[in-house]
Amino acid sequence: MDADYWHQKWEKNNIGFHQSATNHMLENYFNRLSLAKGSRVFVPLCGKTLDIAWLLSNSYRVVGAELSELAITQLFAVLEIEPNITVAGKLKLYSADNIDIFVGDFFDVTGAALGPVNAIYDRAALVALPEGVRDLYRGHLVEVTEKAPQLLLTFDYDQELMKGPPFSISTEDVNRYYGKIYEVTPLGSRDVRGGLKGICAATENAWLLQ
Repeated sequence: MDADYWHQKWEKNNIGFHQSATNHMLENYFNRLSLAKGSRVFVPLCGKTLDIAWLLSNSYRVVGAELSELAITQLFAVLEIEPNITVAGKLKLYSADNIDIFVGDFFDVTGAALGPVNAIYDRAALVALPEGVRDLYRGHLVEVTEKAPQLLLTFDYDQELMKGPPFSISTEDVNRYYGKIYEVTPLGSRDVRGGLKGICAATENAWLLQ
């Protein structure tokens, strides 16, 4: 699974992972981060998620990272915001009031370019990555955000019934990836209506990492 895989997903509009409404876990549990209004929230591998609109409407600032430029042009179109587009090292930066999105390889995002981050909202990043990449992702994320607290969402299902993405991330996986860095608190779970991609039963889980 490489960059071409995701670019083709967006070019063919094969984006079943994109939710058509704000994620309920975000609405239910984001307040557990205890952030002041105006806090800056990092959304890695953000796509064009409507969760960004929710964060903005609730007076938070958003910084994101996304491989697909097509996804980000669509995001700003949905937000009805005209971005200022600049070059930031190996990345492009789409910016407007209270929102900055880096376009390109997540591993090219530096802490200096990213700037201060008060919290991380990971709805679709960890679950999108195959097992061999997750440790690298975790390490880079923690480094560039200086261990900012997280609201992490994961899926748990029988991986033998469906290959990801999204991949199944168990409680043991979450603790293995983050337990030595954060205090890991389970917040809640819900059944995925109709099953994951209509293929297999799954639960969506929310975690607070502090």
